[in-house]
Amino acid sequence: MSDPRPTLPELTTRLARFRQHFAERIVPLWQGPGWNAELALPFEALDAQHQPLPVQRYRAMAVARQLYLFSSRIEQPGAAERAATLLRSLQRHFHDAEHGGWFYSIDAAGQPLDRRKDLYTHAFIVFACAHYWGKVRESLVESTLNAALEIVAERFARDDGLYEASLAEDWSDLGSGPLQNPQMHLAEAFLQTLQVRDDPAVHQALLQLCEALQTHFIEPEQGLMLEKPRGAVDNWFEPGHQFEWFYLLDTSPLLRDSPLHASISRAFGYAEQHGVKDSAVLAMLDVEGKVIDPTQRIWAKAEYLRALALRAGSDGKLLEQLVALEEQFLHAGGWNECLDASGTVSRHDMPSTTPYHLATCLEGLQRLS
Repeated sequence: MSDPRPTLPELTTRLARFRQHFAERIVPLWQGPGWNAELALPFEALDAQHQPLPVQRYRAMAVARQLYLFSSRIEQPGAAERAATLLRSLQRHFHDAEHGGWFYSIDAAGQPLDRRKDLYTHAFIVFACAHYWGKVRESLVESTLNAALEIVAERFARDDGLYEASLAEDWSDLGSGPLQNPQMHLAEAFLQTLQVRDDPAVHQALLQLCEALQTHFIEPEQGLMLEKPRGAVDNWFEPGHQFEWFYLLDTSPLLRDSPLHASISRAFGYAEQHGVKDSAVLAMLDVEGKVIDPTQRIWAKAEYLRALALRAGSDGKLLEQLVALEEQFLHAGGWNECLDASGTVSRHDMPSTTPYHLATCLEGLQRLS
C-alpha cells in the first residue's frame, strides 16, 4: 500500500460524497426493500421505486457478493447479523448435498433452478468466505471456505492451469472450456484467501493460473486480456476487465512483477485510448480497438476509478471520473446501472450484485484519503 499522495481539493470532496452516498443511499436498500425476509435472501434487483422486480431466480453468486458487502461494512448497524444470515442462507438454499458444491440458482420458492456448477459462483463463494473469515474467524466460515477451495481444485481445475467455466450438476463435462471472467474472479478469491491466511496450495494455484492466463488469454501485441482463449472466433476485450485486472495484479506483492502484470500494465494505455471516450468507459471492443458495444456500465467505471488511484499523475482523470460517476450514475434513489452511447439511462433496475463493485472501488480509493 503506497503512502497517501496529495490530491486535488475537489477530488477529496467528491470522494467523500461518493462514500456518503454509498453508506446512506445504496447499502440501506439491501437492508430494507431489497431483502426477502421470508427466504432470508436479497432480491436480485430493485426498480427505480425500490420495489423488487418480479422474482424469477436467486443466484448463489449474488448472495456471496452481498456477504462480501455486509462483512466489509461490519460496523454498520445490523451488518454483522446480515452477514451471518447470508452465509447460512447460502448453505441452506444453494448447497448440493448429493454432489457437493453449490447450485447456480434457485427459483422463487427456494427450489434448485439452474443446477449447473459454475466457476464464477464458486469463485465468489471463496472470495466472500475468505473475506468474512478474516473478520470473524468462525469455524463455520472457514469450513465453507475450505470446502469451496477443495471443489475448485478437484472439480474445475484443468491440466493446463486454467479452470472450466461450467460443469453439470454431477460435475460431468459440458464442454464449456475456460473463460476470462471466472478466472479473474478466482484469482481475486485466491488473493483474498492469501490475505487472511498462509495457504501454500492456494499460493501455488494462483501462480499457475496467472501463468496459464499469460499463455492462453493475453493478446501479445498490446498485452490485452481477451475474454476467450486466444485464437477463439469473435474474441473481444472489455476495458473494465483490463482495469480490474490491473488493480488485482498491481496491489499484490506476489503478482506485481509477474509477466501477466507486465502485459496488463502495457495494455492499460491501449484500453484507455480506445475504451474511454469523453469520460465514458465503453463495454466491449475488438482487438483492433473498434467498439462492439458502447454501453457504459457503472461497474466498469468503478474498476477504472480504483485502477487510476494506483497510477501516479492520474488525479485529473480521477476527478473527471468521480464527477461523471456522481453526475451520470448516482442519484437520490440509488444508482443508474447502464447508460447507452448517448449517455441516456438504458437500464433502470438496481441489481443486488453491483454494490460489491462500489464497495471494492471505495476500498481501493482509500489510499487517496
